[in-house]
Amino acid sequence: MSASVSSHLLAPGTIGRLSLRNRIVVTAMGVNLAEQDGSCGERMIAYHAQQARGGAALIITGATGVALPTGTCLPRQTSISDDSCLAGLSALVQAVHAHGARLALQLQHAGLNSVVDMAEGRPLWTPSLPAASASDAQSMFLPQELAELAPATGKMPAVTFKIPTIDDIRQVVALFAAAAVRARKAGADAVEIHGAHGYLLGSFLSAYRNKRTDEYGGSLENRARFLLETIRAVKAAVGDDLAILCKLDSREVGSPGGITLEDALVTARMAQEAGADAITVTAYHNTDRGILHSASHTPHELAVNLPFAAAIKAAVRIPVIASGRVEPEVGDAAIAAGKLDFLAMGRKLLADPELPNKLAAGRAEDIRPCIYCYTCISAIYLRQSVRCAVNPRTGLEYRDPDPSISEPNTGPRHMVVIGGGPGGMEAARRLDLAGHRVTLLEQGNRLGGTLFLASLAYAANERLLNWLTRQLAASRVQIRLDTPATPDLIARLRPDAVIVATGAVRSMPPIPGSDLPHVFSGDDMRRLLLGSAGAMTKRRLGAGKAAAVRLAAALGLTSNLGLIRRTTRTWMPFGKNIVIIGGELVGLELAEFLGERKRRVSIVDEPPVMGAGLAYVRRIRLLTELREHGVQMFPAAANLRIDRHAVLFTDSDGGAREISADQVIVAKGATGDTQLADTLRRAGFNVRAIGDCTGVGYIEGAMRTAAEAVRELLA
Repeated sequence: MSASVSSHLLAPGTIGRLSLRNRIVVTAMGVNLAEQDGSCGERMIAYHAQQARGGAALIITGATGVALPTGTCLPRQTSISDDSCLAGLSALVQAVHAHGARLALQLQHAGLNSVVDMAEGRPLWTPSLPAASASDAQSMFLPQELAELAPATGKMPAVTFKIPTIDDIRQVVALFAAAAVRARKAGADAVEIHGAHGYLLGSFLSAYRNKRTDEYGGSLENRARFLLETIRAVKAAVGDDLAILCKLDSREVGSPGGITLEDALVTARMAQEAGADAITVTAYHNTDRGILHSASHTPHELAVNLPFAAAIKAAVRIPVIASGRVEPEVGDAAIAAGKLDFLAMGRKLLADPELPNKLAAGRAEDIRPCIYCYTCISAIYLRQSVRCAVNPRTGLEYRDPDPSISEPNTGPRHMVVIGGGPGGMEAARRLDLAGHRVTLLEQGNRLGGTLFLASLAYAANERLLNWLTRQLAASRVQIRLDTPATPDLIARLRPDAVIVATGAVRSMPPIPGSDLPHVFSGDDMRRLLLGSAGAMTKRRLGAGKAAAVRLAAALGLTSNLGLIRRTTRTWMPFGKNIVIIGGELVGLELAEFLGERKRRVSIVDEPPVMGAGLAYVRRIRLLTELREHGVQMFPAAANLRIDRHAVLFTDSDGGAREISADQVIVAKGATGDTQLADTLRRAGFNVRAIGDCTGVGYIEGAMRTAAEAVRELLA
């Protein structure tokens, strides 16, 4: 997208008396980067300063608690509960202002979502007692994740509830007003009152959650009373000194009797009359249904929230801020059409905080893409600090130099990178940006490594593959394809340092029957899809299908991911019944790919929970979708063996199972392999091993270890 195409997105805008340089807003996200006492320290300040430097107009902080320790949703949540927080907040404001952006502090009480209250034994604030329920999302935590979430005692405390009295409500309203006064003292430009996402104010708005019979329950006007009193109190406390944003759910997905668009339209108009200067439009969901965690405020579906934002925009006179997997060109067109005023971005600006500057410079192709893997929000669900799979600097800006603005501190050196997968490509890119001479050796005939196949199964990954390829094409990196890295070749190149990114090895696990001709290993599948399987193809598929695969490779068809996706919907060299042994990321994404192509797929594996390697929120979506599409899954399987027509095993209940199989794909057995790195070290080279050759870490591991290796070499 050129700068001219982004003219509406990049145009100045106003909220109340606040002037903004463009229409790009950093949406509030939980990041868990505050200090232990809730103050803003170096890490939080550097995180938001990078977003300001990147060109966003308005940065809305993640939830800033008005009543800490009560109402806290993260162990390192920012506080605005007393004056001790002012020094850190003032430093944050100054850092953001130094780069021309404006700062809004999101004021919040987490209510039923106060997981820290729950962990520390405090009651959860709720408008009325919630109905007993069971969440399918709980069953999709991995055992190691549950161990991390459990307190030191190993037992979760009993959950208790507090139904606020009228006096309690008045006290909370006063806390919001006092927090707004502190925001003004800190020099902030705006506050955002969080009236959504099941937090305290939002839960009162929802008839699904609010069963009160007093003046704060029943009719919509009553349910909105708490929020409106809060807006009026904040307005009375700060006047026009701060812009007042109000965050509202446009709907509650999957919640019977919950907030509807019609409710949201009325509430937005009431919020406007109470003193709000803008409405931030979002959505919430029934938390008992795991798949819905990626169907509301952080949606998987493109631009799903825009029609709802447009409806609210038509109902109010104040600006509307929209968000939710919206591409810049889509947001630009929506602003041009009068359907919204500002576009808030979250994941995209974690992946590349320089997105606004790159759009303004006409460099849209240089924007590092979000691949919608949910690493960022899944970290928060696990109470970890925010991170991004494709941008290793996210959350670590305070210590990680940006290679695009740094200079080599030891003079240019010659670096050799071995392996053209995502780790090797990222390492080469970073070294080149830092001014070093880089040679990249790849034994295959294309760049991408396992990212190429990962892009076939999950199309969003192709965005990263294309970005890395473009970045290297525009760099000074010397790329040598079809070049195996041998110690003799490395010696002739005389590098100052070597980065080994040769990936994992994929051996066949010792499963009885794994040597049968209809059984494919991970490497077999890779060679098959790339058209380089040779004699293996003929032995496993038969002469006719093998010839078709070889012809496709000869015509270059196997190098076009989009074409492979389309053609495999009408023809594949597989039968109807496919059993995948392996329930981690590779096996699940392969099952999705095959299921979409009308294959009857079953997945069998030994761990009790499937989905290792997938971020939690993506895992619960994919596992649910696979079940809905008829994929059979058998975790906790034992006594696996393969015969000529079936896979046999003992299921989790101890019963004998036999699943028919035309083909069996073993999608497990990948392990690290540092043999080449060790050989080169023994030969005296300065070596760093990264990516899957050090242990399978998928895209995030490849990108992160590449950044760490380069940081060490540049130190």
